[in-house]
Amino acid sequence: MTELKLASPEQVAMVYERDLKPSFPPSELKPLKNIQAMCREGCYRPWCLFDGEEIAGECFLWLGRPGWALLDYLCVAAGRRNGGTGARMLAELRRAEPDTVILVESEAPVHAPDPAMAERRLGFYARNGLRTAGYDTDVFGAHYKTLYLWPEPLPDAALMEENRFIYQNRFPREVYDRYVRIPRDPGAEPLSQVPWNED
Repeated sequence: MTELKLASPEQVAMVYERDLKPSFPPSELKPLKNIQAMCREGCYRPWCLFDGEEIAGECFLWLGRPGWALLDYLCVAAGRRNGGTGARMLAELRRAEPDTVILVESEAPVHAPDPAMAERRLGFYARNGLRTAGYDTDVFGAHYKTLYLWPEPLPDAALMEENRFIYQNRFPREVYDRYVRIPRDPGAEPLSQVPWNED
């Protein structure tokens, strides 16, 4: 029997090393110390799918204003992939966060190192009920399609405002202006990829 629960600091550190580090490039991966600080500050929820004592995967939420969050990382443990674990996590997350619009950034195939994988990821989200917003973003040099998990369609203006707030609330103005584009200019080349940095 699987159950979605908030992970302890030790469990967060374990899945960071086991799952996130091998799965995400430096431009998309926050340092562990930043994730831990955000958990302590109460602006981050490290949801994990537990199968008994084992963690089958994680879906970490970066909180914005009340009722809004960004799905920061969705990752399935290596031995659990292709078995429906990702879909189960999204369904459990919707039940755990019923009053929260969950924004999702998924790599745009046009600029992805592996376009086929990026297409599969978008297909996975579509099959699991996510809606596609009418704008893309560019964050630390990664070009993303914007999706969201909510029962009804929402206007792009509201989505963009909350999407911007999540980053603006975390980063100094000069960092935001240099590394974040919400919305992304459709005709622009992506920004140069840089490792995630809050220092």
